Amino acid sequence: MKQIDTSGFRVTSKIELTKVKTRIDLGVPEDKVKKELKKIRKDLGDWQDTLYAYGKCSVLICLQGMDTAGKDSLIREVFKDFNSRGVVVHSFKVPSEKELKHDFLWRHYIALPERGKFGVFNRTHYENVLVTRVHPEYILNENLPGIKKKEDINSNFWEQRFENIRQFEDHIADNGMIIFKFFLHLSKEEQRQRLLRRLDKPNKNWKFSPRDLEERKLWNKYQECYQEAINKTSTEKAPWYIIPADDKSTARYLVAKILHDQLTRYQDIQEPELAPEIKKNIADYREQLTKEEN
Repeated sequence: MKQIDTSGFRVTSKIELTKVKTRIDLGVPEDKVKKELKKIRKDLGDWQDTLYAYGKCSVLICLQGMDTAGKDSLIREVFKDFNSRGVVVHSFKVPSEKELKHDFLWRHYIALPERGKFGVFNRTHYENVLVTRVHPEYILNENLPGIKKKEDINSNFWEQRFENIRQFEDHIADNGMIIFKFFLHLSKEEQRQRLLRRLDKPNKNWKFSPRDLEERKLWNKYQECYQEAINKTSTEKAPWYIIPADDKSTARYLVAKILHDQLTRYQDIQEPELAPEIKKNIADYREQLTKEEN
Protein backbone atom coordinates (compact mmCIF):
# COMPACT_ATOMS: atom_id res chain seq x y z
CA MET A 1 0.00 0.00 0.00
CA LYS A 2 1.34 3.41 -0.90
CA GLN A 3 2.22 5.76 1.92
CA ILE A 4 -0.63 8.06 2.93
CA ASP A 5 0.09 11.34 4.66
CA THR A 6 -3.03 11.56 6.81
CA SER A 7 -2.29 15.18 7.74
CA GLY A 8 -3.41 16.05 4.22
CA PHE A 9 -7.04 15.30 5.16
CA ARG A 10 -7.00 17.82 8.00
CA VAL A 11 -8.65 21.18 7.37
CA THR A 12 -6.12 23.90 8.15
CA SER A 13 -7.38 26.60 5.76
CA LYS A 14 -10.62 27.44 3.99
CA ILE A 15 -11.91 24.67 1.75
CA GLU A 16 -14.37 24.39 -1.12
CA LEU A 17 -16.13 21.05 -0.95
CA THR A 18 -16.73 20.96 -4.70
CA LYS A 19 -12.94 20.84 -5.16
CA VAL A 20 -12.34 18.06 -2.61
CA LYS A 21 -12.23 14.48 -3.87
CA THR A 22 -14.87 12.00 -2.76
CA ARG A 23 -12.79 9.01 -3.87
CA ILE A 24 -9.07 8.20 -3.79
CA ASP A 25 -7.07 5.17 -4.89
CA LEU A 26 -4.93 3.56 -2.20
CA GLY A 27 -3.15 1.52 -4.86
CA VAL A 28 -4.03 -1.92 -3.48
CA PRO A 29 -6.98 -4.37 -3.71
CA GLU A 30 -9.84 -4.05 -1.24
CA ASP A 31 -8.81 -7.16 0.70
CA LYS A 32 -5.42 -5.55 1.40
CA VAL A 33 -7.14 -2.40 2.68
CA LYS A 34 -9.28 -4.51 5.01
CA LYS A 35 -6.20 -6.35 6.25
CA GLU A 36 -4.46 -3.06 7.06
CA LEU A 37 -7.58 -1.80 8.84
CA LYS A 38 -7.67 -4.96 10.96
CA LYS A 39 -4.11 -4.35 12.13
CA ILE A 40 -4.67 -0.68 12.91
CA ARG A 41 -7.89 -1.23 14.82
CA LYS A 42 -6.14 -3.85 16.99
CA ASP A 43 -3.45 -1.28 17.82
CA LEU A 44 -6.15 1.30 18.58
CA GLY A 45 -7.85 -1.14 20.93
CA ASP A 46 -4.57 -1.66 22.79
CA TRP A 47 -4.06 2.13 22.93
CA GLN A 48 -7.49 2.55 24.47
CA ASP A 49 -6.48 0.15 27.26
CA THR A 50 -3.50 2.41 27.94
CA LEU A 51 -5.75 5.48 27.87
CA TYR A 52 -8.01 3.86 30.47
CA ALA A 53 -5.08 3.08 32.74
CA TYR A 54 -3.71 6.61 32.30
CA GLY A 55 -7.08 8.00 33.32
CA LYS A 56 -6.55 11.70 32.59
CA CYS A 57 -7.87 12.05 29.03
CA SER A 58 -10.70 10.90 26.82
CA VAL A 59 -11.30 10.88 23.07
CA LEU A 60 -14.32 12.29 21.25
CA ILE A 61 -14.92 11.28 17.64
CA CYS A 62 -17.57 13.22 15.72
CA LEU A 63 -18.96 11.75 12.51
CA GLN A 64 -20.96 13.83 10.07
CA GLY A 65 -22.05 13.17 6.50
CA MET A 66 -25.01 13.04 4.18
CA ASP A 67 -27.44 10.12 4.41
CA THR A 68 -25.82 6.83 3.25
CA ALA A 69 -22.30 8.20 3.85
CA GLY A 70 -21.46 5.06 5.83
CA LYS A 71 -21.30 6.28 9.42
CA ASP A 72 -22.89 3.22 11.03
CA SER A 73 -20.74 0.65 9.23
CA LEU A 74 -17.61 2.73 9.84
CA ILE A 75 -18.27 2.67 13.58
CA ARG A 76 -18.80 -1.08 13.48
CA GLU A 77 -15.60 -1.80 11.55
CA VAL A 78 -13.18 0.70 13.07
CA PHE A 79 -14.01 -0.02 16.73
CA LYS A 80 -14.55 -3.76 16.44
CA ASP A 81 -11.45 -4.65 18.50
CA PHE A 82 -12.08 -2.21 21.34
CA ASN A 83 -13.05 -3.35 24.80
CA SER A 84 -16.81 -2.80 24.71
CA ARG A 85 -16.59 -0.87 27.97
CA GLY A 86 -14.01 1.46 26.48
CA VAL A 87 -16.08 3.02 23.71
CA VAL A 88 -19.57 4.53 23.92
CA VAL A 89 -21.56 5.43 20.81
CA HIS A 90 -24.33 8.03 20.78
CA SER A 91 -26.64 8.46 17.79
CA PHE A 92 -28.40 11.79 18.05
CA LYS A 93 -31.90 11.90 16.60
CA VAL A 94 -34.54 14.63 16.58
CA PRO A 95 -34.37 16.37 19.99
CA SER A 96 -36.84 15.06 22.54
CA GLU A 97 -39.27 17.26 24.46
CA LYS A 98 -36.93 17.22 27.45
CA GLU A 99 -33.88 18.06 25.35
CA LEU A 100 -35.70 21.02 23.81
CA LYS A 101 -36.14 22.44 27.30
CA HIS A 102 -32.36 22.89 27.50
CA ASP A 103 -29.84 24.75 25.36
CA PHE A 104 -28.85 23.07 22.09
CA LEU A 105 -25.52 21.76 23.43
CA TRP A 106 -26.89 20.23 26.64
CA ARG A 107 -27.67 16.76 25.32
CA HIS A 108 -24.23 16.55 23.75
CA TYR A 109 -22.43 17.70 26.87
CA ILE A 110 -24.01 15.04 29.07
CA ALA A 111 -23.10 12.35 26.51
CA LEU A 112 -19.36 13.13 26.54
CA PRO A 113 -17.08 10.18 27.37
CA GLU A 114 -15.56 9.98 30.81
CA ARG A 115 -11.79 10.01 31.21
CA GLY A 116 -10.19 6.85 29.90
CA LYS A 117 -12.85 6.18 27.27
CA PHE A 118 -13.66 6.87 23.64
CA GLY A 119 -16.95 8.52 22.74
CA VAL A 120 -18.37 8.41 19.22
CA PHE A 121 -21.05 10.87 18.18
CA ASN A 122 -22.95 9.51 15.17
CA ARG A 123 -24.33 12.83 14.00
CA THR A 124 -23.32 15.51 16.42
CA HIS A 125 -23.83 18.99 17.83
CA TYR A 126 -23.24 20.18 14.25
CA GLU A 127 -26.75 19.12 13.31
CA ASN A 128 -27.68 22.38 15.05
CA VAL A 129 -25.95 24.40 12.33
CA LEU A 130 -26.67 22.02 9.44
CA VAL A 131 -30.18 20.55 9.43
CA THR A 132 -31.52 23.60 11.22
CA ARG A 133 -29.99 25.92 8.62
CA VAL A 134 -31.57 23.98 5.79
CA HIS A 135 -34.83 23.80 7.78
CA PRO A 136 -34.78 26.94 10.01
CA GLU A 137 -38.33 26.27 11.10
CA TYR A 138 -36.89 23.58 13.41
CA ILE A 139 -35.33 26.35 15.50
CA LEU A 140 -38.81 27.51 16.51
CA ASN A 141 -39.19 24.25 18.48
CA GLU A 142 -36.42 25.43 20.81
CA ASN A 143 -38.67 28.19 22.17
CA LEU A 144 -35.84 30.71 22.29
CA PRO A 145 -36.30 34.29 23.53
CA GLY A 146 -36.57 36.75 20.67
CA ILE A 147 -37.22 34.04 18.07
CA LYS A 148 -40.90 34.03 17.15
CA LYS A 149 -40.74 33.34 13.41
CA LYS A 150 -38.21 32.15 10.82
CA GLU A 151 -37.41 35.70 9.83
CA ASP A 152 -35.96 36.30 13.30
CA ILE A 153 -33.22 33.75 12.59
CA ASN A 154 -30.60 35.93 10.96
CA SER A 155 -26.87 35.69 10.20
CA ASN A 156 -25.98 36.91 13.70
CA PHE A 157 -27.90 33.98 15.14
CA TRP A 158 -25.79 31.47 13.20
CA GLU A 159 -22.55 33.27 13.98
CA GLN A 160 -23.41 33.02 17.67
CA ARG A 161 -24.04 29.29 17.31
CA PHE A 162 -20.66 28.78 15.66
CA GLU A 163 -19.06 30.73 18.51
CA ASN A 164 -20.93 28.59 21.06
CA ILE A 165 -19.62 25.45 19.40
CA ARG A 166 -16.05 26.70 19.31
CA GLN A 167 -16.25 27.63 23.00
CA PHE A 168 -17.77 24.24 23.86
CA GLU A 169 -14.98 22.39 22.08
CA ASP A 170 -12.27 24.61 23.57
CA HIS A 171 -13.66 23.98 27.03
CA ILE A 172 -13.74 20.20 26.79
CA ALA A 173 -10.33 20.11 25.09
CA ASP A 174 -8.85 22.16 27.93
CA ASN A 175 -10.22 19.53 30.32
CA GLY A 176 -8.55 16.54 28.69
CA MET A 177 -10.74 15.72 25.69
CA ILE A 178 -8.91 14.81 22.47
CA ILE A 179 -11.27 15.77 19.65
CA PHE A 180 -11.54 14.44 16.09
CA LYS A 181 -14.24 15.59 13.65
CA PHE A 182 -14.71 13.61 10.45
CA PHE A 183 -16.84 14.69 7.50
CA LEU A 184 -17.54 11.67 5.28
CA HIS A 185 -17.48 13.37 1.89
CA LEU A 186 -19.88 11.54 -0.42
CA SER A 187 -20.70 12.34 -4.03
CA LYS A 188 -24.30 12.85 -5.07
CA GLU A 189 -24.04 10.03 -7.62
CA GLU A 190 -22.72 7.57 -5.02
CA GLN A 191 -25.59 8.49 -2.72
CA ARG A 192 -28.02 7.75 -5.56
CA GLN A 193 -26.49 4.31 -6.04
CA ARG A 194 -26.65 3.53 -2.34
CA LEU A 195 -30.29 4.59 -2.11
CA LEU A 196 -31.06 2.33 -5.06
CA ARG A 197 -29.35 -0.58 -3.28
CA ARG A 198 -31.55 0.06 -0.26
CA LEU A 199 -34.58 -0.36 -2.50
CA ASP A 200 -33.19 -3.37 -4.37
CA LYS A 201 -32.16 -5.41 -1.33
CA PRO A 202 -35.10 -6.61 0.82
CA ASN A 203 -32.93 -6.73 3.96
CA LYS A 204 -32.02 -3.06 3.43
CA ASN A 205 -35.51 -1.75 2.68
CA TRP A 206 -36.09 -0.75 6.29
CA LYS A 207 -33.35 1.90 5.96
CA PHE A 208 -35.18 3.73 3.19
CA SER A 209 -37.61 6.58 3.74
CA PRO A 210 -39.33 8.76 1.12
CA ARG A 211 -37.91 11.65 3.13
CA ASP A 212 -34.45 10.60 1.87
CA LEU A 213 -35.51 11.75 -1.60
CA GLU A 214 -36.87 15.04 -0.29
CA GLU A 215 -33.62 15.77 1.52
CA ARG A 216 -31.64 14.79 -1.55
CA LYS A 217 -33.29 17.63 -3.47
CA LEU A 218 -31.59 19.97 -0.98
CA TRP A 219 -28.12 18.54 -1.69
CA ASN A 220 -26.52 21.82 -2.73
CA LYS A 221 -27.85 23.68 0.29
CA TYR A 222 -26.51 21.00 2.62
CA GLN A 223 -23.09 21.16 0.93
CA GLU A 224 -22.99 24.92 1.42
CA CYS A 225 -23.87 24.55 5.10
CA TYR A 226 -21.30 21.80 5.65
CA GLN A 227 -18.64 23.90 3.97
CA GLU A 228 -19.34 26.93 6.13
CA ALA A 229 -19.52 24.88 9.35
CA ILE A 230 -16.21 23.17 8.61
CA ASN A 231 -14.48 26.43 7.68
CA LYS A 232 -15.71 28.21 10.79
CA THR A 233 -14.98 25.48 13.33
CA SER A 234 -11.85 23.59 12.28
CA THR A 235 -9.41 24.62 15.01
CA GLU A 236 -6.13 23.41 16.46
CA LYS A 237 -7.92 21.84 19.42
CA ALA A 238 -10.84 20.44 17.42
CA PRO A 239 -9.82 19.85 13.80
CA TRP A 240 -12.01 18.67 10.96
CA TYR A 241 -10.84 15.91 8.62
CA ILE A 242 -12.53 15.48 5.24
CA ILE A 243 -12.67 11.80 4.33
CA PRO A 244 -13.35 10.62 0.74
CA ALA A 245 -16.36 8.38 1.35
CA ASP A 246 -17.42 7.00 -2.04
CA ASP A 247 -15.52 3.80 -1.17
CA LYS A 248 -16.43 2.55 2.29
CA SER A 249 -13.33 0.41 2.86
CA THR A 250 -11.08 3.36 2.05
CA ALA A 251 -13.03 5.70 4.35
CA ARG A 252 -12.82 3.26 7.27
CA TYR A 253 -9.10 2.75 6.76
CA LEU A 254 -8.41 6.49 6.58
CA VAL A 255 -10.36 7.27 9.75
CA ALA A 256 -8.57 4.49 11.65
CA LYS A 257 -5.16 5.55 10.36
CA ILE A 258 -5.73 9.22 11.24
CA LEU A 259 -6.75 8.21 14.76
CA HIS A 260 -3.70 5.96 15.10
CA ASP A 261 -1.27 8.50 13.64
CA GLN A 262 -2.48 11.31 15.88
CA LEU A 263 -3.10 9.44 19.13
CA THR A 264 0.26 7.69 19.19
CA ARG A 265 1.90 11.12 19.24
CA TYR A 266 0.73 11.57 22.83
CA GLN A 267 3.88 10.20 24.44
CA ASP A 268 2.74 11.20 27.93
CA ILE A 269 -0.25 8.85 27.77
CA GLN A 270 1.26 5.79 29.40
CA GLU A 271 0.19 3.12 31.84
CA PRO A 272 1.11 4.25 35.38
CA GLU A 273 3.88 2.43 37.21
CA LEU A 274 3.11 0.44 40.33
CA ALA A 275 3.60 2.20 43.62
CA PRO A 276 7.15 1.54 44.94
CA GLU A 277 5.91 -0.35 48.02
CA ILE A 278 3.95 -2.73 45.78
CA LYS A 279 6.64 -3.06 43.15
CA LYS A 280 9.34 -4.12 45.64
CA ASN A 281 7.12 -6.92 46.95
CA ILE A 282 6.13 -8.46 43.58
CA ALA A 283 8.29 -11.53 44.24
CA ASP A 284 6.51 -12.11 47.55
CA TYR A 285 3.06 -11.75 45.96
CA ARG A 286 4.04 -14.20 43.22
CA GLU A 287 5.29 -16.69 45.81
CA GLN A 288 2.07 -16.45 47.78
CA LEU A 289 0.01 -17.18 44.68
CA THR A 290 2.30 -20.01 43.61
CA LYS A 291 2.06 -21.74 46.96
CA GLU A 292 -1.69 -21.21 47.28
CA GLU A 293 -3.57 -24.47 47.47
CA ASN A 294 -6.27 -25.18 44.91
